[in-house]
Amino acid sequence: MDSLEKELLQDAEDDARTVEFIKNYLPLDVKDKFTDEELYYFLDVIVEYYTTSGVLDATPDKDGYIDIDQDKIVEYVIAQARKDKMGEFLPEDIMWVVQGELEYGESLEDED
Repeated sequence: MDSLEKELLQDAEDDARTVEFIKNYLPLDVKDKFTDEELYYFLDVIVEYYTTSGVLDATPDKDGYIDIDQDKIVEYVIAQARKDKMGEFLPEDIMWVVQGELEYGESLEDED
């Protein structure tokens, strides 16, 4: 297996762990609204937002944190889902997904 294959496999495993974390993070009434396919899609769109919005280039504050506007991520995900014909989603439901993704990222930092 070459390094690209290893990297793709690692990315797929990371995505799978992230989606599982988000599914466990969602309240029961929200969990039933999304398929695994939709959660993977949302994850891809959230990552796309991070890479295109400049958030990753922001300067951290004195505590090392970057201010992330979750409402903007939610708006972006809903707009992309509409554009990609994935469906119409409620902002309050997508907010749970966005918060779950952020919580997963923070849980990884806590392990370091």
